[in-house]
Parts: sequence; structure tokens; C-alpha cells
Amino acid sequence: MVGDALGTKLVSLGHKVRMGSRTAGNEKAIAWTVRNGSLASNGTFGDAAAFGEIIFNCTTGQISLEALQLAGRENLQGKILVDVANPLDFSKGMPPSLSICNTDSLGEVIQRQFTDVKVVKALNTLNCELMVNPGLLKDPGNIFICGNETAAKVEVDSLLRTFGWEKIIDLGDITAARGTEQVLPLWILLMGKLGTPMFNLSIVS
Repeated sequence: MVGDALGTKLVSLGHKVRMGSRTAGNEKAIAWTVRNGSLASNGTFGDAAAFGEIIFNCTTGQISLEALQLAGRENLQGKILVDVANPLDFSKGMPPSLSICNTDSLGEVIQRQFTDVKVVKALNTLNCELMVNPGLLKDPGNIFICGNETAAKVEVDSLLRTFGWEKIIDLGDITAARGTEQVLPLWILLMGKLGTPMFNLSIVS
């Protein structure tokens, strides 16, 4: 759902987008391509990584490293990787726990494993519909980015503003992903209490 939402938004803004899957010919990826016209295409993780100037990791956090390895180190080298995933562990049912937390984060693990990639953690603290359409809320609230490369964060910030985001907080280097990933247990509790995923956090000072 996250990849579908982000890919569709990017196409609507005039970007060429290639949806990657574990194998070529993925039915959902083909259906997405058909819906989105000539700017949309699909292929393997490797095809998508080689094609894109900016890569979005929209995989389930538990398989993100495997998916990025399938994408190919050579295809990712030197590129910006926007990591939208969270290390949610559903092995003991609901609510999920975090498989990586406190002294590490999925964002950091990805950065350590792919040192030549510019990892920017972003958009992992809200529902995918709101990721691409903050105007669905009367007050969209804040989103957060972090990463080691300032220029990469500036580029991602600019892209997110084309989605409609205005209140973007840069939390610093990639270790700040520990904090944004730890928002997820709270987010899940709030979704249960509110009865909807259509909400966001707003920082007031």
C-alpha cells in the first residue's frame, strides 16, 4: 500500500517511477502500472533500483535488508534511499513490538550495510494516504526526516514539499531514526483509540 501510494503520487507530479518487486511480472505491480499510465513501469527490485535516481524502501521492515540486497549494491551506490519502513515484529500477535530499538534502528542498520547509499528516514510515522496528501487533515501536523547527508535531506525535503508538506523537522543524523521508529507503538495505540489511521502528530512549543 505504501509503495502504491507513493508511486502514484510521484507519477501524478510528473516523475517517471518504476515499481520493484521480488520477481518480474508481479500482478500488483502490473496493475499499478496499468492504472498510472506511461510514466509508470515495473520490474524486479534490481530493475527499480537501477532505474531510479531516488529510491523508496517501502518494504516490510523485517525483510528490508533482504529486499535491498536483491536490489543490488551496485544499483544503489551513491543514490538517495528514502527509508519509509519500520521494524515491526508481529510474531507474537498484536500489538507488534519493534525488532530493533533503543540502541539501534532499521535506518541505521541499512546505512551500515550500504555505506555508499545516502539513507534518509522519512514518512514512517503516519498512514500512507496522509504521506502523499497531508491536506486530508485540517491541520496536517509535522513529519520528520533524518540522515547523515545534508544535501540528501535537502533534496528529500524539497520533494516532500511537493506532496504538500510544510512543517518538516530535520532531527539530525540517521541515529534519530531510533526515535521516529519508536513512534510506531504509540501510533498503533492511538489508531485503536481513535478508530482510524487518519491522524498525525503535531509539535507545539
